[in-house]
Amino acid sequence: MDARDHWERIHRQKSDNAVSWYRAHLATSLALIEETVSGRDAAIIDVGGGASTLVDDLLARGYTHLTVLDVAPTALEKARGRLGAAAEQIQWITGDIRQLEFAEASYDLWHDRAAFHFLTDDGDRTTYIRQVQWAVKPGGVVVISTFGAAGPEKCSGLDVVRYEPASMKREFGSGFRLLNSMTEVHRTPLGTEQQFLYCSFRVEQRLEPAG
Repeated sequence: MDARDHWERIHRQKSDNAVSWYRAHLATSLALIEETVSGRDAAIIDVGGGASTLVDDLLARGYTHLTVLDVAPTALEKARGRLGAAAEQIQWITGDIRQLEFAEASYDLWHDRAAFHFLTDDGDRTTYIRQVQWAVKPGGVVVISTFGAAGPEKCSGLDVVRYEPASMKREFGSGFRLLNSMTEVHRTPLGTEQQFLYCSFRVEQRLEPAG
């Protein structure tokens, strides 16, 4: 089963508030976004955003240039349905982050909560990071959240990679400057606890996308 089929099945079988990563509001992500972008016209992409409410909260705060990307069409359809007419203000992209073609320097901020840690292959992570360095403007920001060192080893039936600030910095490399990092305990809808790591980086080197 490829990534699209796997996540389509998950989103068709479960309601938005029943998936393990669900939070009513992504308060930590919102705080990191607001401390690193200066204007409400900043171009922000939420990678793996799916049916997350982050886009709702960014709209409510006055952000006007928002993109949500996910591999699962059903997840994006749920978000569009929830937003109603406001969905017309958002750019929606369906596709696999490893295969998409972005315009150069399209975004001021790249947000990813709980997508990067599913990339267990070294080559896939390299491709992802090169996508960031191509699509984010020089001096732009990456806010990324993964399972922390004490987090689970699997999620939704898939293996994940767990990170500490140092290993995340090594993964992203010298083209990024670490601005902030913190851990957070996430309580799933079933009541279990998961440790998440949040890191924000400044993009300091532009690269051509892989391939």
